Amino acid sequence: MRVILAEDSILLREGLVRLLAEEGHDVVAAVSDARTLVAEARRHRPDVVVTDVRMPPTHTDEGMRAALEIRRSAPEIGVLVLSQYVERRYAAELISDEVGRVGYLLKDRVAQVGEFLDALERVASGGAAFDPEVVRRLLARSNRVDPLARLTQREREVLERMAEGHTNASIAETLYVSRSAVEKHVGAIFDKLDLAHVTGYSRRVLAVLRYLQS
Repeated sequence: MRVILAEDSILLREGLVRLLAEEGHDVVAAVSDARTLVAEARRHRPDVVVTDVRMPPTHTDEGMRAALEIRRSAPEIGVLVLSQYVERRYAAELISDEVGRVGYLLKDRVAQVGEFLDALERVASGGAAFDPEVVRRLLARSNRVDPLARLTQREREVLERMAEGHTNASIAETLYVSRSAVEKHVGAIFDKLDLAHVTGYSRRVLAVLRYLQS
């Protein structure tokens, strides 16, 4: 896998470079700012870019905006956001614009190497990978009408695992129910969120982020 890393902390950046190299991946560029990230992505056309949200010069949202720019110009490039922060507005835009090839992990997840590498592989192969804590924050109630209010508790549990990138078979295993039961719950979620007319994997992402688009 060909990867570009964007992280302004040199210790974390070099640590990730070494980790990925040891796993047999090709880190074609490792940069410290968002502008260089965009330039290197255009130059190398990697399989995945891994970027922080807050980067120089203002340390606000440069990394996320760079990710959006890359997605618009080259949607075949996967994007894995690796940050201490959950940027709600840009996360919704990043995830809902395209089908798959996107992930969002909190930096604490790097300590669990296997999960980080699994997320990277899922994003590169066209899937999605979301840290459970990111999902919880994105699903947190606000003072707006919650479009998820129609869901049952079990449907919410299924929805959260869908957002983490689990397949129906994996959801069935973690919730100790049959696969057919999970499929029925997924169908009910799509119906209740008015996504029955949408085709493909995008429903699984849009179901999680539907309320953010209102």
